[in-house]
Amino acid sequence: MKAQTPVLLLALALMPGFGFAADRTVLHDVRLIDGKGGAPREHMDVAIEGERIEAVGRHLAGGKVIDLSGKTVLPGLITDHSHLGLTQGTKASGENATEENILRQLKQYLAYGVTTVMSLGLNQQSFYNLQPKIHSGSLPGADFFGADRGFGVPDGAPPAAGGILNSQVYRPRDATEARQQVRETASRHPTLMKMWVDDFHGAMKQKISPEVQQAILNEAHKQGIRVAAHVFYLDDAKRLVGEGIDVLAHGVRDRPVDQAFIDALKKRGVWYIPTLGLDETSYIFAEHPELLSQPLLKHALQAPLAAQLEDPVWRAKALQDAKKLSEDHSAVDMNMANVKKLNDAGVKIGFGSDSGATALRIAGFAEHHELALLVKAGFTPLQAIETATRNAAALLKLDDRGTIAPGKRADLLIVEGDPASDIRAVDAIAEVWQRGKRVSGPLADFSP
Repeated sequence: MKAQTPVLLLALALMPGFGFAADRTVLHDVRLIDGKGGAPREHMDVAIEGERIEAVGRHLAGGKVIDLSGKTVLPGLITDHSHLGLTQGTKASGENATEENILRQLKQYLAYGVTTVMSLGLNQQSFYNLQPKIHSGSLPGADFFGADRGFGVPDGAPPAAGGILNSQVYRPRDATEARQQVRETASRHPTLMKMWVDDFHGAMKQKISPEVQQAILNEAHKQGIRVAAHVFYLDDAKRLVGEGIDVLAHGVRDRPVDQAFIDALKKRGVWYIPTLGLDETSYIFAEHPELLSQPLLKHALQAPLAAQLEDPVWRAKALQDAKKLSEDHSAVDMNMANVKKLNDAGVKIGFGSDSGATALRIAGFAEHHELALLVKAGFTPLQAIETATRNAAALLKLDDRGTIAPGKRADLLIVEGDPASDIRAVDAIAEVWQRGKRVSGPLADFSP
């Protein structure tokens, strides 16, 4: 019998499941879009052990096998520009930034396959109370990072009239105060810092002064933290790039970008987040009420917001300012034309929708719609997906996610159909996985 033992062990080792970790799961026979920009691969398997992807290939054996034939697996979406804890129902206010409300939003992002969120400014203590719990996986919801409070302007952006509390944003009066506030921010170790540079289409009394802006940028870099800037105008964007900005948090929307700007972005490695849906939210729901019948939007709406969007009086009011409506349409068109030109030129494009900044920038829905807008702007579906996965992770310097490959976090979006042929297939969510576990099913199962 002893002589037969090696043979017996070999036979056992060849049996499915023998020698594999008890928590190994194989997602079998999927269409794989790995986030790296390449064409989908058919009839693939993804093996997961614990929180990580263990292997990608065909005919992988061992552990629990889940047949997903006909479905597509892609990396969980990552937003580089959103906001947490501001919106509740139809209102946006700093008073909404409770731990309970932030968790509600994180669960909504996750149900829509957005597995990582960057809250780009206006964060309060509740943000920091929750962050370690979410990072550790002890609470449910999308993983998240932040840019602390951010830096605005007295009597300027971001508008305090929008419900922004003093505890959510610094408004330095001079360079000395700005540097001190940057050092205070750095003590909380944010991923980025944020400053508002434009005047919200001329609605604000003043813009940040060059001296304060430069003090913020210099001190942040001295502290080893990158800076993102809220912009609108090409002239501001050019100046910021020349002065060392790391991320342009919105697209240029006043006029076409030129070659000098493109060359500067590429030379300095600046990231550009277009947020194509930003200006569109002022009119899209009023102009297209049929969106309310689509599951993608329907399941993202709290009851008060759904009632507002269904109200014909509200719709008429949203469209009554013809001048603003024209400006917003023009801004969207310019934004799309500019990001297509920048992407074609090889500029680093990040992904974000500014979801959560206002009630109409709706968590989850906004990210899916942003993918569709990138395709409308001229990206291929695979380019749009790469922007929202690998590129978005790279902007945040997160090398543990964003693609489907061995060693990466098993944060996955599983959908019906083929998003490489039709980007709207991303909307047909079958399952969402986070840290190697199924955490959500079809949107029909989700209520905000």
